[in-house]
Amino acid sequence: MSDTLIRGAPSWRASISAYAAPSLLSSATNLATSVVPYLALMAAIFMLLRTAPLLAAALMLPAAGFLVRTFIVFHDCTHGSFLPSKRANRLLGGVLGVLLFTPFAKWGHEHARHHASAGDLGRRGAGDVHTLTVAEYRALTPRGRFAYRASRNPFVMLTVGPVWAMVVQPRFPGGESRTRLRRSIIATDVALAALIAALCLVVGWQQYLLVQGPVTVLAGAAGIWLFYVQHQFEDVYWERSEDWSFEDAALRGTSYLRLPRVLRFFSGNIGLHHVHHLSARIPNYRLQRAHDENAIFHDVPQLTWREGMRTFRLKLWDEERGRLVGFHEARGRS
Repeated sequence: MSDTLIRGAPSWRASISAYAAPSLLSSATNLATSVVPYLALMAAIFMLLRTAPLLAAALMLPAAGFLVRTFIVFHDCTHGSFLPSKRANRLLGGVLGVLLFTPFAKWGHEHARHHASAGDLGRRGAGDVHTLTVAEYRALTPRGRFAYRASRNPFVMLTVGPVWAMVVQPRFPGGESRTRLRRSIIATDVALAALIAALCLVVGWQQYLLVQGPVTVLAGAAGIWLFYVQHQFEDVYWERSEDWSFEDAALRGTSYLRLPRVLRFFSGNIGLHHVHHLSARIPNYRLQRAHDENAIFHDVPQLTWREGMRTFRLKLWDEERGRLVGFHEARGRS
């Protein structure tokens, strides 16, 4: 991709600004095809669990898909891109955050840091997948290497990862010093506790766990994979802070994940991640049009879902080669 396209900030900002205005009709359609079917399917699963357990189990997969789609609506709200009003985005995002086990303000703050630092080797750790350089990995103790290998293991990422990221980690304010973010966490926890208690009274705690557990893990695994693959491909962009560029990080450090139509629907077009990172104010239902109508997006890294699955072999950033490599390649340079 030419430097003219990447660094022509006035040009690209003007050309894509028209896509950043939310449409109430499109937003309402998004809600009607995400949150509504998710809640309807969950109600159906609870009702069918005793009389038709196999059918109930079969419905968990589409329920997880609609939960992922619901998360994309929540995600747009954190960027203030889903509804015209900032207050409306906060209110809707806060409600959806309870369904998603995710504090709205806290997650939005961390995600904004991710957008501001993705691809910057000096600012890793802000809402991204933990990634070490080859040199950093070699400097670890054996215990440190084991822990890092475990964190990058696909099985751990897609099973333990969703439980940690959605259920456990968001529950605690920890060392968060900002009052607004602490309140977001506490308010979400209180609302979530009330919702779970009510559901357990109605359906029983065993039935609640039997339904909510698999749906949450399935949706979380899909979300982690989507996020992972869009920042963890072989020729991804990483630079030291002094050489880092926001435009380069958006257009070279995120992938265009070309998914089948049904997966594009359930993932809310988040596969057009390069568009989203260049302008987070574009709502999910306008990402495809923005991509199609602007040449700046036509020469970005592209991956199919099969190629995306193969990115799990990539573990470390090789600064000398300027690409992600597997552990075996890192050993080969010892």
